[in-house]
Amino acid sequence: MTADASNWTLLLPTLIGGLVLGYLFGSIPSGLILSRLAGFGDIRKIGSGNIGATNVLRTGNKKLAAATLLADALKGTIPILIAWQWGFGPALAAAFGAFLGHCFPVWLGFRGGKGVATFFGILLPLSWPTLIAAAAIWIGTAWFTRYSSLAALLTSALTPVILFLSGQTLLAELFLAVTFILWFRHRENLRRLLNGTESKIGQK
Repeated sequence: MTADASNWTLLLPTLIGGLVLGYLFGSIPSGLILSRLAGFGDIRKIGSGNIGATNVLRTGNKKLAAATLLADALKGTIPILIAWQWGFGPALAAAFGAFLGHCFPVWLGFRGGKGVATFFGILLPLSWPTLIAAAAIWIGTAWFTRYSSLAALLTSALTPVILFLSGQTLLAELFLAVTFILWFRHRENLRRLLNGTESKIGQK
């Protein structure tokens, strides 16, 4: 067995551990849990039926939506910080796992959120300067267009580009994969944007 093969054998368990850890954290249905605790019942029966902060906002409770946003972000950040003790590779695996868990939680029949808050949550510990740039893009797009989905699509598309141009190739590749999933989860939003029927921020 070569040295490289030996190193890969030693690294593989930590990569799998990071991926599983991230998935378990990411699959916690924050919006569903918080909405039920707040007395709104099953958030999947309101608005778009999504469990993310944007749909929680349709309850009219801004504090609840903010709490959901924070929880969805933290469940991306926390497993990365834990997995980073095993190395950078496991941290990246945890990031991808957390995003997968949020979008496709096994507990909800693999029908989860659309990943925007968790996208920012995994970006924070991996590249906080890029997070600032991404947040500026999201805020600017959302402010001028009032479309949360368009802001998410544009931000996610530009983030891998920013990472690549700043020399963070591995992160660029990770977020390219994450962006593909985020766009897939927003496919209905994209269709409505093209048709002019997408709801704007603040609309129920």
